[in-house]
Amino acid sequence: MLVGLTATGGVGASAYTQPEQAPVVFAAANAAKSVAKLVVKGRAPKTGYDRELFSDGWAKIGSCDARNYVLARDLKNISWRAGETCIVESGVLNDPYTGKTINFLRGRSTSIKVQIDHVVAVSDAWQKGAQQWSYAKRHNFYNDPLNLLAVDGPTNGSKGDGDTATWLPPNKSYRCAYVARQVAVKLKYGVWVTTAEKSAMTSVLAKCPSTSLPTK
Repeated sequence: MLVGLTATGGVGASAYTQPEQAPVVFAAANAAKSVAKLVVKGRAPKTGYDRELFSDGWAKIGSCDARNYVLARDLKNISWRAGETCIVESGVLNDPYTGKTINFLRGRSTSIKVQIDHVVAVSDAWQKGAQQWSYAKRHNFYNDPLNLLAVDGPTNGSKGDGDTATWLPPNKSYRCAYVARQVAVKLKYGVWVTTAEKSAMTSVLAKCPSTSLPTK
């Protein structure tokens, strides 16, 4: 049984905290209508980008680190490593990006089959506002479960730092939920979008006008 699936206090690399001065995203907000609230600007240069400016590793969320928290949330039929508080040893992922069923087994050559994706890519955020954030806000963005999904490893690799205008999941049935999550994260942290990105978001969500923003 998983212990402590709640965010804990403290700022820094050891704990995930609530984001500072983040806009409120209300439960059940309509995703298509929420796109209009996103600020539109051009993409800034990637100059100075380094993932360690966001986090030096996965933060703690309760008794888990963020990676194991998300594995526990997204996988089924989980088994836990004996003698550990929160390490997922194996499980089954119904991969949202491809629609495939993936058997996850922790190990040097097998763990990579399931990766934790930042739905709003870290370098995308860097080029759309995060350069001006405090370390605490970047750290929270990096470790926020709202922005994290367990997904097929190779497909995650193909995404790179793509936004909605340049990359969408191959599984077309998941695209509405995926874009809605990107909108929710960008509103929560004040990450802006490009004109092309906003147009792509609008196009995807027009096909599912009743989709709500996720809240966790």
